[in-house]
Amino acid sequence: MHAWLCENPVGVDALQWKELPTPRPQAGQVLVRIEAASLNFPDLLIVQNKYQIKPPLPFVPGSEYAGLIEAVGEGVTQLKVGQRVACLSGTGGFATHTLAPAALCMPLPPGFPAVDAAAFIMIYATSHHALVDRAQLKPGETVLVLGAAGGVGTAAIQIAKAKGARVIAAASSDEKCELCKSIGADATINYSQGSLRDAIKAATDGKGPDVVYDPVGGEYAEPAFRSIAWRGRYLVVGFASGPIPSLPLNLPLLKGASLVGVFWGDFARREPKANADMMGELAQWYAEGKVKPVIDRTMPMAQLKEAYAHMGSRGVKGKLVMVN
Repeated sequence: MHAWLCENPVGVDALQWKELPTPRPQAGQVLVRIEAASLNFPDLLIVQNKYQIKPPLPFVPGSEYAGLIEAVGEGVTQLKVGQRVACLSGTGGFATHTLAPAALCMPLPPGFPAVDAAAFIMIYATSHHALVDRAQLKPGETVLVLGAAGGVGTAAIQIAKAKGARVIAAASSDEKCELCKSIGADATINYSQGSLRDAIKAATDGKGPDVVYDPVGGEYAEPAFRSIAWRGRYLVVGFASGPIPSLPLNLPLLKGASLVGVFWGDFARREPKANADMMGELAQWYAEGKVKPVIDRTMPMAQLKEAYAHMGSRGVKGKLVMVN
């Protein structure tokens, strides 16, 4: 097998494409021949030693992937050789093969392509947990999605529409706004132009959004929170812009609003039954055409460093997927 090995987490340039022995699955593991692996923001942080999870060295980055099971370890009864699965295990994806925990593998139904499957779990699980579980989104409510043209943003648009909400998508260019409209957004805001607060006010007739979905953080957090509707819910999903914002705590008081943390990974660990039910619903929505990952492009696995550079340029719309 071959894999991109991180022996020194000082950045992307230190990654090396190496030939390694193909491992044998231990108890509770499966050996997956990787067909596709998506590139996510944590995959950049982890090779820079900036992610909250710091795997022992050396490790293979690539948190999310899909492929074919070639061998199963002792005690694995729910999966079999020849079965296609998707997995989000945190590491191992940027390779030709990896050992995956069987408990984290999502069996793929027929007609679920590997590229879509590799770009599915993280963004849709995060957005469903955020909007449906944490925000308790109701039909007819208005959702403002920041960073709406990115992976979790595009998933949030589709899930909010599936729940009967009105969606305002905020992105950094007219091109990205057009993409958001094409997947269901009712209105868009280019927040690189003019005042975000004024644009939100105009798009909501002064009422403000009932739910703000924020995977971006940084400078847009405070104007978005100041614009929220009475009893609004502000979803703290992530900080893709880099800076972690500080909000004046009088704002939730004045708005009767809630500041709601979203940590899907710990939800899945602490509430596995609820997470499994959610993933079942999402798989059904995919089969019904309600959700489908937006794929910016696919690139050969050997071009991983070029893919990292493309992601770093903030030009990615949806998900970027590496293929073997």
